[in-house]
Amino acid sequence: MPELKLIIGNRNYSSWSLRAWLAMRQAGLEFREEMVPLDLPDTRQRLREHSDAGRVPVLYHGELKIWDTLAIVEYLAETFPDRHWWPENAADRAMARSVSAEMHSGFAALRSEIPMNIRATNRKVDLSPAAEVDIERILALWQSCLDRNIAGGPFLFGEFCAADAMFAPLVSRFHTYGIDLNDRLQSWSDAVWTSEGMVWWRDASDQESWTIPGEEVGI
Repeated sequence: MPELKLIIGNRNYSSWSLRAWLAMRQAGLEFREEMVPLDLPDTRQRLREHSDAGRVPVLYHGELKIWDTLAIVEYLAETFPDRHWWPENAADRAMARSVSAEMHSGFAALRSEIPMNIRATNRKVDLSPAAEVDIERILALWQSCLDRNIAGGPFLFGEFCAADAMFAPLVSRFHTYGIDLNDRLQSWSDAVWTSEGMVWWRDASDQESWTIPGEEVGI
């Protein structure tokens, strides 16, 4: 089997890197990672060496190259079907893919106004009405997933799946900027925050020396 290698950005700030990495880690895959630090003079050139899109993450599987987080997850789900990527139930699987796709393409205001910053806590930001609408929709999505979860388990569809990985950076954002959750949503958020892969990523981000001023928002 060819080697898996994932190109990522700074753990503290790169939300899309976290999504792909966490899905792979929680699925139990063995892979090598290579970091391209962001916001440095040579960052764009180094990213272009891996993808014309100039973004992370990028997955190599031998000579094959896959970019974009959802494309990476779907490729891995096809290549390693014995691992748990999506819910087993077809209806749950469709919903998990739908909420993941909405995360992938939506919530631009929220993502712009409160960037992921894992090391930061107790940050306060005055959110725009558009960002408040994003939060309302996100909370409704999470609640609808948990309402379907009749099999038990602490994650959106019981067992950790790609949908939890897709929303993990929002768990971090809500932790950093103090977004209130009801008890059920907080329980799910805590489960993601304390999952094995997330704890490892958080600890590793604490060891990074880079700071990106434009991502350090709030007081």
